[in-house]
Amino acid sequence: METITILKTEYDALRDRTEKTSGSSCGEGTMTIPRAEYEKLLQLEQKYAALSKQMEWMMEQMRLMNKRAFGASSEKSKESAYEQLTLFFNEVESQMADVHSKGKTTSVAGYTRKKRPGTAGEVLPEGIPEEVIEHGLSEEERLCPACGTEMEPIGKEERLELKFVPAQAILVRHIYYTYACMNCKENDIETPILKTPRAAQVLAGSYATPEAIAHIMVQKYVMGAPLYRQEQDWNRSGVQISRQTMSNWVLAAQEAWLKPIYEVLHRKLLERQVLHADETTLQVLHEDGKKAQTKSYMWMYRTGGDAEHPIVLYEYQPSRGSGHPKAFLQGFHGYLQVDGYSGYHALEPEIRLVGCWAHARRKFDEALNALPEKDRAGSAALEGQQYCTKLFAIERELADLTPEERYEQRLKQEKPVLDALLAWAQSKSAAPKSALGKALYYLKEQWPYLMRYLEDGRLELSNNRGERSIKPFVIGRKNFLFANTPNGAQGSATIYSIVETAKENGLDPFRYLSYIFSKAPELSKGNPKWAEQFVPEAVPVFCKSR
Repeated sequence: METITILKTEYDALRDRTEKTSGSSCGEGTMTIPRAEYEKLLQLEQKYAALSKQMEWMMEQMRLMNKRAFGASSEKSKESAYEQLTLFFNEVESQMADVHSKGKTTSVAGYTRKKRPGTAGEVLPEGIPEEVIEHGLSEEERLCPACGTEMEPIGKEERLELKFVPAQAILVRHIYYTYACMNCKENDIETPILKTPRAAQVLAGSYATPEAIAHIMVQKYVMGAPLYRQEQDWNRSGVQISRQTMSNWVLAAQEAWLKPIYEVLHRKLLERQVLHADETTLQVLHEDGKKAQTKSYMWMYRTGGDAEHPIVLYEYQPSRGSGHPKAFLQGFHGYLQVDGYSGYHALEPEIRLVGCWAHARRKFDEALNALPEKDRAGSAALEGQQYCTKLFAIERELADLTPEERYEQRLKQEKPVLDALLAWAQSKSAAPKSALGKALYYLKEQWPYLMRYLEDGRLELSNNRGERSIKPFVIGRKNFLFANTPNGAQGSATIYSIVETAKENGLDPFRYLSYIFSKAPELSKGNPKWAEQFVPEAVPVFCKSR
């Protein structure tokens, strides 16, 4: 039987990590065991190491799941989390900022004034209808207790209250008169007949009004109330409108009047030089060739922070294929800020992709949360998070600068941080499937795109602007859960585009939609470019939010 001589300490270590075996001692520091037994111990040790890594990964996932389920969703760090890097890069500026922030208090008569909640007069807009109710004493109560003379008012006090009147249904009856000449009729002359011209309807042959359709759209696409809830609400008021009727109104109105405006906004979007994009899932129940459980996607494209009149557009597509953004952005030349999804990499060379530092920071944040609490201080995950947090802190200081000034200051203040971060990342290693390994891989793989925001002061550090714009759809999806057909999904994309663009431009969605549905039927007659009159910058002031 072949044997092997090993150090006793090595044997004890193998045995402790695997299982107890017997062997004969060959001296104080060595021992002899069968080679087969030694190879078995090595195999068990490898198995043990693999199981340990798997267990560590499972514990990471469990901590992350607990964080997502029960932890705060905010990614803001505590001051102590990046204090070390703050002192390293700008200790003097950091201390001065503390001094200035502590001094921003307003003292009045020896105490700090606290802001009181707004009164009704302060929170309500100008021009709101008022209902005046006067309160006084009766004639008997006004008699003077001293001499019996009726007392006269010498002053008054006012108290303001806010009264809310729920939405009301009003039946509008249109009467169009027909006229004839009675003189011609009496004299046996061919009698001319004149009819009052009929105003174009928002939906021909329907009893829907612009206000009714606008209200239904706002309730669903702004307030997140599905049609079945609106149906129940109307029914409780005595109005028996079915969700099918409301659905027909919504889809017909968007196809006739909102889709042409969407197309105008799309052309304007492609003329910009800085855009953001993002995408999220959507379930469509009845789609040819796909199961109901299959994921479809809602894509979002919007203007950057440099746009005077922001545009937010959604597009439904059955998949997440790279061909969809390529087709939607055909003709666009400029910067596109996105997350790390590789599907955007197939875009034309004229479109320069800009990475998202919020995603990079989020990876390190997840790696930090995957660690046990006792291991977080001084960890590589915390160091990576600190670097990213430092970049966001500098960006906040540069927020009010012009794009040209921001470009210069980024090269001066942020470029050294980026160089230090890259050198740090190249010196670190971690298991590829671990949270830290994923964070380091994302950082290195996305580095060319993450650095690109330094090229232009109009670009942003993150794609948070795009994520904020897709969030209204995500919130709405939680309420209506799915779309029934692809046409319904694209109709929803069109309506979301119009209302979110309206909100970005300070317009009230209800007033804006009501204006479109009231004026577009008449203005569209013989005017192929009528939709250009309904972009946000062209509508009247009364469409704005108060």
